[in-house]
Amino acid sequence: MDRSENPHRFDDLRALFVNCTLKRSPEISHTEGLIDKSRAMMEKNGVTTEVIRAVDHDIAVGVWPDMTEHGWEADAWPSLYERVMAADILVLCGPIWLGDNSSVMKQVIERLYACSGILNEQGQYAYYGRVGGALLTGNEDGVKHCAMNILYSLQHLGYTIPPQADAGWIGEAGPGPSYLDPDSHAQENEFTNRNTAFMTWNLMHMAAMLKRAGGIPAYGNQRSGWDAGLRFDFPNPEYR
Repeated sequence: MDRSENPHRFDDLRALFVNCTLKRSPEISHTEGLIDKSRAMMEKNGVTTEVIRAVDHDIAVGVWPDMTEHGWEADAWPSLYERVMAADILVLCGPIWLGDNSSVMKQVIERLYACSGILNEQGQYAYYGRVGGALLTGNEDGVKHCAMNILYSLQHLGYTIPPQADAGWIGEAGPGPSYLDPDSHAQENEFTNRNTAFMTWNLMHMAAMLKRAGGIPAYGNQRSGWDAGLRFDFPNPEYR
């Protein structure tokens, strides 16, 4: 369908959801249950989506782009990074443990950071022009704390964060049902469903705006230019 007929089509966008559950496939992931809600909305509006369950991949620990160059025998991250870079939208998703993000989430963010020094063709950091969001599930407190960590990390690496770019579900504090458990009634939760819908649409809108504008304007933020001596009007006498 042509966008002139329906302005809310996003057939030129790709979205990647990285599920940072601690459970290997095919074990049920409650986080993936919430991912499926956002993913279905994107696909209905033309976005090509993909889900990676990070724990299924042999991702090395470290903060270099390819850890096989630093003593590790294997590292799946370089191939996963290609899939990250193919996406206009990146949503980091995971469970809450002890009020914080999972160890897998921390590892994924560290590996994203490992590639943050790579530049694009305009001399900007490579993640410029992409948008990021966060989805979280659990049966204890911590949704906002976890989202703050994820969204801060993504913007620091160069991602654009649209308004209300996070959503989550938690049950009652303490042991209890998880998102996909029938007695949780999580999938009928008005607060979670509204926030998930708003997050999904804001990610699509912002990603489309950036893509059709050619990304973030490449002036005043070019690492290659700064390294070459440009100071972009920075008011410091020693640079004049």
